[in-house]
Amino acid sequence: MESLKTLFLFITLNILSSSCMQANSHGFSTSFIHRDSMFSPYFDSSKTYYQNIHNSIRRALDRSTHFFTTKLASSTIQSPLTAEPAEYLMKISVGTPPVDLLAVADTGSDLTWTQCQPCIECYPQDTPFFNPQKSSTYANQACESDACQSLSSTSCDNNGNCNYEVTYGDQSFSKGNLASESFTFESTSGNPVVLPNISFGCGHLNAGKFDKFTTGIVGLGNGELSIVNQLSDTINGKFSYCLAPVNKNVSSKISFGSDAVVSGPGVQSTPFYTNDQQDTFYNLNLESVSVGNANIKFESKKKYSNKASGGESNIIIDSGTTVTFLPTDFYQKFQDEFTSAISSKPTEPQGGLNVCYKNEEGLEDKVPTVTFHFSGADVDLSAVNTLLEVAEDVVCLSILPASDDLGAIFGNLQQMNYLIGYDLDSKTVSFKKSDCTNV
Repeated sequence: MESLKTLFLFITLNILSSSCMQANSHGFSTSFIHRDSMFSPYFDSSKTYYQNIHNSIRRALDRSTHFFTTKLASSTIQSPLTAEPAEYLMKISVGTPPVDLLAVADTGSDLTWTQCQPCIECYPQDTPFFNPQKSSTYANQACESDACQSLSSTSCDNNGNCNYEVTYGDQSFSKGNLASESFTFESTSGNPVVLPNISFGCGHLNAGKFDKFTTGIVGLGNGELSIVNQLSDTINGKFSYCLAPVNKNVSSKISFGSDAVVSGPGVQSTPFYTNDQQDTFYNLNLESVSVGNANIKFESKKKYSNKASGGESNIIIDSGTTVTFLPTDFYQKFQDEFTSAISSKPTEPQGGLNVCYKNEEGLEDKVPTVTFHFSGADVDLSAVNTLLEVAEDVVCLSILPASDDLGAIFGNLQQMNYLIGYDLDSKTVSFKKSDCTNV
């Protein structure tokens, strides 16, 4: 009988270990859901593809404005982004037993947070708020904890617990307890991945331009409290994503750890830098942009310096911004070369984009290859990365001018069909041309 008990225990433990995998250096991958795809709760079959495109461009314009308009306050964590959701979502589960959540995945944010009970003030949410009292693994962070000390300033309650406040560029905000909890991620292997003791914000006061479909934010930025930095040892400081075209009806993928290694023929890497004033963003150095055989030296008044590394950068790579933004003067040179190379007559601007064409037979053959020359990495963009169909038989250049004080952003349409890897240890971003519908 004792041997049967031992055998039963052995089988039970093996079943549990195979069905719920602890995060380790082997890595894992999960879905990276575009908000307008059929896999998203935002998907509205009554809206046309073109309506979704126009809304996406509007969000990009709003997001780019807020990128550069907010400075760090002394008493709060500040993200200079708008709280209106970025373009990609992640399914996560929080607590023990796990509670399913759908959160905005954002390389432009650090702190991960979700709405929690009791709610003093919360925005409407389709799913129940997370109740920390029902989780056996929830714990408030003390004011003297490393996580609390990493905030720009701390606020303590009467019990010595750490309070957080994150304010966005449009004055949306989340306030609550800084806590630790177990996070569970869906995995494309079928085995959920459990990540214990993740620092996150349990928000009891949340207001602004948040959406009922999402429960909070997963921070993928480069700051100390971002998910990727908290898991740096577990995932070897690596994560990657491959963005598939939205109209292909396949989910994109985000990977961590060994699954995120970008290697093989065709890989090119460029250093990323952090800004002395803001370590959230992944800043790259863009040297020039080629349109066909014409090379245009990149010039921007907005530059980011890092005294520790001595590096200087001039463009932010961001998965949450749809289109690419370039400084106005430089953009004009770029646009002139692009329109000259196509040689077709532009039509009326549409959908917030400046340069549009009738999508006539043979147009794609006229579209020049556009190459972004980063330090050490040349990223070639084909027509699928540069022209966006915004109406029946109308395509537009998906690169826009930005005023000099706003700076440059390398958007997700230009990242599409590239496997893009971030290595936080070597501080590099790697690019590999890929078919992201089959990765």
